[in-house]
Amino acid sequence: MLRRISILPKFPKLLCIEDPYVLKFHSFAVASAEVYLRLQHGGHACLSPALGLPAYGAPECTTLYSSVNAPIKRARAASTPAKQRPGHQTKFIRVSPPPGHRHACSSLEMAAAAIGAYGADLPAVPEWLNKGDNAWQLTAATFVGIQSMPGLVVLYGSIVKKKWAVNSAFMALYAYASSLLVWVLVGFRMAFGERLLPFWGKAGVALSQGYLTGRARLSATAHGGEGGTPAAEPFYPEATLVLFQFEFAAITLILLAGSVLGRMNIKAWMAFTPLWLLLSYTVGAFSLWGGGFLYHWGVIDYSGGYVIHLSSGIAGFTAAYWVGPRLKSDRERFSPNNILLMIAGGGLLWMGWAGFNGGAPYAANITASIAVLNTNVSAATSLLTWTCLDVIFFGKPSVIGAVQGMMTGLVCITPGAGLVQTWAAVIMGMCAGSVPWFTMMILHKKSTLLMKVDDTLAVFHTHAVAGLLGGVLTGLLATPELMAMESPVPGSKGTFYGGGIGQVGKQLAGAAFVIAWNLVVTTLILFGIGLFIPLRMPDDQLMIGDDAAHGEEAYALWGDGEKFDATRHDVSRGGAGGEREMGTAEQRLAGMGARGVTIQL
Repeated sequence: MLRRISILPKFPKLLCIEDPYVLKFHSFAVASAEVYLRLQHGGHACLSPALGLPAYGAPECTTLYSSVNAPIKRARAASTPAKQRPGHQTKFIRVSPPPGHRHACSSLEMAAAAIGAYGADLPAVPEWLNKGDNAWQLTAATFVGIQSMPGLVVLYGSIVKKKWAVNSAFMALYAYASSLLVWVLVGFRMAFGERLLPFWGKAGVALSQGYLTGRARLSATAHGGEGGTPAAEPFYPEATLVLFQFEFAAITLILLAGSVLGRMNIKAWMAFTPLWLLLSYTVGAFSLWGGGFLYHWGVIDYSGGYVIHLSSGIAGFTAAYWVGPRLKSDRERFSPNNILLMIAGGGLLWMGWAGFNGGAPYAANITASIAVLNTNVSAATSLLTWTCLDVIFFGKPSVIGAVQGMMTGLVCITPGAGLVQTWAAVIMGMCAGSVPWFTMMILHKKSTLLMKVDDTLAVFHTHAVAGLLGGVLTGLLATPELMAMESPVPGSKGTFYGGGIGQVGKQLAGAAFVIAWNLVVTTLILFGIGLFIPLRMPDDQLMIGDDAAHGEEAYALWGDGEKFDATRHDVSRGGAGGEREMGTAEQRLAGMGARGVTIQL
């Protein structure tokens, strides 16, 4: 039903609601059978947006209609107690409930709570908080989180052979969880805190209430000089920024894992993730985003083409070199165990990219809209380009190739998603669908180094190559109008808009720093871990896969409801029932015509 609430014009701070049954709500002061809600500031200007309904006036009072499903019992006319409003008598509006309705107070309590949330000077609503920006930033963070959990977990678990499904999914799951703890303990402030070195911030915890509830501020981003810009201060709390940037850090590690699936020792991976996050990722993030030397120099990385994709591609390629290759049989045949789930994981990744690039401006503004549109245009163009090339050269479209084309399109647009026009996003998508395709399908087979390094999911091509390509194209195509909204350096613009070749030079120099740092630091981390933990699983465990690494299998049923046990002799092949066959696991599996824990039917 509709409930009428009256606001007294001469005393806007006093709201009168005729419902004698709501007497326990803590925001109310009770007088007789009437309830008074004291507002922080005046009348209908505060209440109208709270209820989402317009107010209309009357000589005696302003009346609002609230859609609250709590009938009001007819209340007698009464005057306000003199001790509360001396010298003033006010009549209350009388309302009768529809016949047969029971009295309830929960809806009125909710209405009162909604009204109170819009009062002035509330502790949870400081003056600097923009609820729209905060809501969008939390939504964008959730989108990026969905890319990792479950997006990449599902993608990794389905794109590998059956015997590596559990291990691959768990590597992504562990990287996500371990990154969060390291991030709030020390990582966030190393990447976005006060300046310690030109490429690194001061370490510190991000756990206290005082720090997390204050306004977000990237202090090192203040750009001095003529026409300089102040430090970035989004209109939401620090906790929102910590969460959003954590999702970026986590997905970087998960992307890196794609290079070493199918053979890396899980214990070595558990040691690697926190070390790489602290010693490599935070350096790139601070240098390009947090206020480091590349940020102030004017290197453009709108949303992670360098910080995330170039870093993960180079670090993953380096890790694949030091960990070593998969078994020869796995390298020769590593078909997905579930292509439909692979597509589903890729779809989550694509849709989640709206938060990836849409959240980069730290606000729900025009740049965010442009970025989300450009992201989808580039991904679609790249997927179609890659698919057409597959048809032209191989005679048929590849579903795996389509997912890779989608990925390269998303990666390529990331460095400039909110800085280029949409027609430029089409061009970047075409380049993303062709250049990485060429490096993967043609150049890879002609390069001794690329053939030697076993990059399981071709992360080098889909992320390092595509990320570098996107950075260079952004240096060419970034518009001055959009750059003015995002860049700390006044007058920044792409080469095609009169920026000269200098911007492309900055992009290449920034990429060189990211490549060199990840190459060296990843090598040192793995060398240190290798002194204590083997980086690669032994061959006999690699033959088995998940069961050897975790004691678990993704597909636990063998045959018609019988669980497969690789240690048992196969009676159907001539052995005595129940006897144990001698030899290694590899020999037993080979004799039974099985690979891993399941038979290739």
